[in-house]
Amino acid sequence: MKLHELRDNEGANRKKKRVARGPGSGKGKTAGRGIKGQTSRSGVALNGYEGGQMPLYRRLPKRGFTKPNRLDFAVVNLGQIQSFIDAGKLDAKAEVTEDALVAAGVTRRKLDGVRVLAKGELTAALTLTVAGASKAAVEAIEKAGGKITLTRPAKEDAAETASAE
Repeated sequence: MKLHELRDNEGANRKKKRVARGPGSGKGKTAGRGIKGQTSRSGVALNGYEGGQMPLYRRLPKRGFTKPNRLDFAVVNLGQIQSFIDAGKLDAKAEVTEDALVAAGVTRRKLDGVRVLAKGELTAALTLTVAGASKAAVEAIEKAGGKITLTRPAKEDAAETASAE
């Protein structure tokens, strides 16, 4: 095979249909747009428009509420942390903070803090300092001989302190 013999596969490159090029083309006169009306003309944007009828997005009830100041935590599982310790990317003897987790690549960014969940197995004794953790994660860390410090109080703790005042 030579350079001048190179060809596309059969049917790989189809010719563009040229519309409005006379009656012989099969797409002449109205160019497949029908007769008159809004869509026969250029500059049509009918997304969600129902011809004056109340559009679907306005007919359906709106439900729920999005809290504007909602906290967004970066979620890290115990199994992830253990795999990074096994790979040597995290030092189990040093204190593991949110910054250390980001630096090691366990999570991309801290967001409003890092929250640890109990998925996976943890065998290393860690000293963790994070924004939050599930009860099961706290138990698993302490069971492995580690210690966890939460920088943000849990919801129940916050509720109890508010009711005590």
